[in-house]
Amino acid sequence: MVVDTVESVVSLIKADGKIPIMLGGEHSITTGAVRNFKDCSMVIIDAHSDFRRSYFGNEHNHACVTHRCLEILGPGRIFSVGTRSTSREEYDDPDYGKVKFYSSRDVDKQGMEKVADDINDKAKGRIYFSIDMDGLDPAEAPGVGTPEPYGISARDLRLLLNRLSGRILGLDIVEMTPLYDNGNTAMLAAKIIQDFLGSREQVQ
Repeated sequence: MVVDTVESVVSLIKADGKIPIMLGGEHSITTGAVRNFKDCSMVIIDAHSDFRRSYFGNEHNHACVTHRCLEILGPGRIFSVGTRSTSREEYDDPDYGKVKFYSSRDVDKQGMEKVADDINDKAKGRIYFSIDMDGLDPAEAPGVGTPEPYGISARDLRLLLNRLSGRILGLDIVEMTPLYDNGNTAMLAAKIIQDFLGSREQVQ
């Protein structure tokens, strides 16, 4: 299974003292990486809560990644930012409250500075950072499989990433769909990685 392969490869990168940066692919690959960081917290940028227990009979569908990561990390360790699409099934799940969801409306009202401060205060240990590109507004990142209007801005994402940079031990950028892209999404993903690497230099 691909998730197991990702777990194995990330284990080798971690053992070499490096920070894994993954480019996906669908969001389910994140589970394999997080298996290597069971004592960390996690920040997810995503339009969707991805909290289904299974989807079309598959527990490792991209719609289940937050639930799978909760099973690995435990309650109070996952912070999902930019959420604006959740099914009744997910919302009614008894474990839903074990993840802190900041909707894109929350970001608009509070400002990303406050959200970043809140996560920095509440996160335990180091942080695995997962970016589903549909968490961004489709006006900035159109090349995704399941776009949702009213997303967070690329500038807000950069602020959050830079603020948490010193604690990040792994990063992925997933759910890009080149077939639907005009070049903006791929360029933005590359710039996000560049900004992350630059911010890491500042905290050395």
